[in-house]
Amino acid sequence: MGDILSLSRARKARSKTDDAERASENRVRFGRTKLEKAAAAREAQARERRLDGFKRPDHEQDPT
Repeated sequence: MGDILSLSRARKARSKTDDAERASENRVRFGRTKLEKAAAAREAQARERRLDGFKRPDHEQDPT
């Protein structure tokens, strides 16, 4: 026969490993330095300016 297990201990151990895995994923997703965040913001602004540069002028506006 198998060993006798405490179900609450098994549940807590499984929860602990799941939490550790989720924490690891969050560290990768959100754990960027201030420098990396600033660089990403600059790149996003540059992309947006470049895209805005390709927009066609709207000829239906009243030139006042």
